[in-house]
Amino acid sequence: MERELLDQLNVSRETMKRLEVFSEVIRKWNPKINLVSKNSLKFLWTRHIIDSIQVYRSAPSAKTWVDIGSGGGFPGLIVALLAADEAPELAVTLIESDQRKSAFLRTAARECGVRVQVISDRIEKVEPQNANIVSARALADLNVLLGYVHRHLGTNGTVLLPKGVTWKKEVEDACQSWHFEAEPISSLTEPDAVILKLQGVARV
Repeated sequence: MERELLDQLNVSRETMKRLEVFSEVIRKWNPKINLVSKNSLKFLWTRHIIDSIQVYRSAPSAKTWVDIGSGGGFPGLIVALLAADEAPELAVTLIESDQRKSAFLRTAARECGVRVQVISDRIEKVEPQNANIVSARALADLNVLLGYVHRHLGTNGTVLLPKGVTWKKEVEDACQSWHFEAEPISSLTEPDAVILKLQGVARV
């Protein structure tokens, strides 16, 4: 299944090499700082890596991409690994307040041979990034998340958020406080999950 999904997502041989290096780095670090749950580590490729590749494939062309609450590098570092070969002009910034996770992100990027900026600070304290694309995964419900996203999103920017089975309720609740246009993109790895592609994000 993994191979079929990777073929479907047009992952090149060069990018596969980077992804394989990344998977080894995360397996090495995970026992120390719990980047992903021990159970989901068994499904690292489908649940985390391929899930993140889908986010990249859902994006418009851009010059700047900011991933907030980057944690174990999903989707932000995976975005950088793909962009290294497909869109080398894309500047990727990862915001992660946990110092140990930030150290992991810097190490993984170096070992995979990609350039990213890692900012080790709280999302709400980082200077607004004015990014073309902002992404986040498993960080907060949509209503709260949009407050973080809005701070770092540039004019006419796009937001990409993987969301699980509760996504419709989250969109409904967020509409009380936010204006946005939402395009749900069905996940290849989880039948009830989507990638929410949002544009025109503004406070009500």
